[in-house]
Amino acid sequence: MEIELIRHFATEGNLEKRYIGVTDEEIKAEFVLEHTLKKEENGREEWKPELVIVSPLRRCRQTAEILFPGAEQVVCEQMRECDFGLFEGKNYQELTGNPKYQSWIDSGGTKAFPGGEDPMEFRKRCVCGFEQMMEKMIKGKRKKIAFVVHGGTIMSVMEAFDPEKK
Repeated sequence: MEIELIRHFATEGNLEKRYIGVTDEEIKAEFVLEHTLKKEENGREEWKPELVIVSPLRRCRQTAEILFPGAEQVVCEQMRECDFGLFEGKNYQELTGNPKYQSWIDSGGTKAFPGGEDPMEFRKRCVCGFEQMMEKMIKGKRKKIAFVVHGGTIMSVMEAFDPEKK
């Protein structure tokens, strides 16, 4: 079985270094053009999955459609990005001086986001979603699968399956 884990293309919030979790932003149009140009220059045969598993958020579904036009997409709710709670949509500059942000930073990012998700629960959710999708893919005898999800989701899955390298 071949599996690719792909992070969605960047959004405006990503470029501004904001905590973008549950906010359903679109990808930046410039990345669509950049991908199209690279694809034309490359000229080699592209890897094509039988199925693309996506987060429910628009940025993942859009990226999947650009990378794998017309491919069947299966939405996995458990692989959505973390809910950053009170930090959602803000960047570190806007949060500087916020005691709740400082407390979260001082915890090494282990505390739950105020009004949001606990990082450990987020990781468990992502891994559970990945495992459930893999079981379905194995039962369905799928050979090539792409996951188009979030950076935090990918890190959670990779850490669970290779704890030494994280």
